[in-house]
Amino acid sequence: MSSLSRRNFALGALAGVSLSACSNGIGGTGAPTIDARVNETLNYMYSRYPGTRDLAASAKGMLVMPVMTEVGLGLGGSFGRGALRIQNTSVDYYSAAGASAGIQVGAQQFSHVLFFMTDEALMDFRRGSGWAAGADMEYALNDQGEMLRAETTTSLAPVIAVVFAQAGFRVGATLEGVKYTRIIP
Repeated sequence: MSSLSRRNFALGALAGVSLSACSNGIGGTGAPTIDARVNETLNYMYSRYPGTRDLAASAKGMLVMPVMTEVGLGLGGSFGRGALRIQNTSVDYYSAAGASAGIQVGAQQFSHVLFFMTDEALMDFRRGSGWAAGADMEYALNDQGEMLRAETTTSLAPVIAVVFAQAGFRVGATLEGVKYTRIIP
C-alpha cells in the first residue's frame, strides 16, 4: 500500500468517524422526533422564504430533511434523516447519505427540502430502492441562502431543491450525489 493510499484511507476513516460522532438529534425517539423537526423546519423556511409556500402548494410531495451534517477532510460525507410529506402528512421516513472526495476541509449543518413538482417525479422517488440526487435537480435557493427565484423554468422542473440554514465552516452545500433511502424510525 503506497503512502498516498494510506493517507487517503486514514483521512477517509477520520471523516467517517467524525461524521458518525456528529449527532443531529434525530432518530433517538423515532417518528415523532422527526415529525417535530420537520414541522420546525417548514415553519422556519416559510417565514424566512415566503415564496416557498407557493412551491409547497404546487408540489405533489416534499421531502424535508431538517438537519444534514457534512464533514470533510480530503474525503467527506454527509448524513441526515427526514420525512416525505404528501398533503402535509408524513407518509414515509428517509435517511440521506453522501460521500465526496477532493480538496475539502470543514464541517457544516444545513436543512433542505426537495419539492416533487410532478406525479412522475414523486413516484420515481418512492418506487426506487434508493434515489440519488443529481446535477439535473433545479435549485431554488443558492448555497448562500439568498432569495427564492420565481422563474418559469424553476416552476417547471420536476424536482426543486431548497437548501437553507447553513451553519459551520465548510463552503457550499450541495445535494449532488446524496442517496435517499426509506427507513423505519
